[in-house]
Amino acid sequence: QVQLVESGGGLVQAGGSLKLSCAVSGSGFMINTMGWYRQAPGHQRDQVATISRGGTTNYADSVKGRFTISRDNAKNTVYLQMNSLEPGDTAVYYCAADLSGLNNGRYWGQGTQVTVSS
Repeated sequence: QVQLVESGGGLVQAGGSLKLSCAVSGSGFMINTMGWYRQAPGHQRDQVATISRGGTTNYADSVKGRFTISRDNAKNTVYLQMNSLEPGDTAVYYCAADLSGLNNGRYWGQGTQVTVSS
């Protein structure tokens, strides 16, 4: 059974930093692209950043220069370092992993709340 477990959310003041982590557990698969998405109340879920297995990254314009996505393939873990946080970054953050093998498809974490106060 594939599980994605996120950690690292919380409450931070504007200008502060947080680091999110997401570990994928299970067996019989290879992890391809991993990513972070976020959903604020009343809004759709939007892509924040993605990273390929080889390390190619892609960022939403709103977070370029402030957020950094990285991954540790040996640990099946993806990270999101968030700096210079703004109130507009407040949302539930979800990690996603695209798997191939016995468990093909996109899998999602349970979400972690990030709240940035002004």
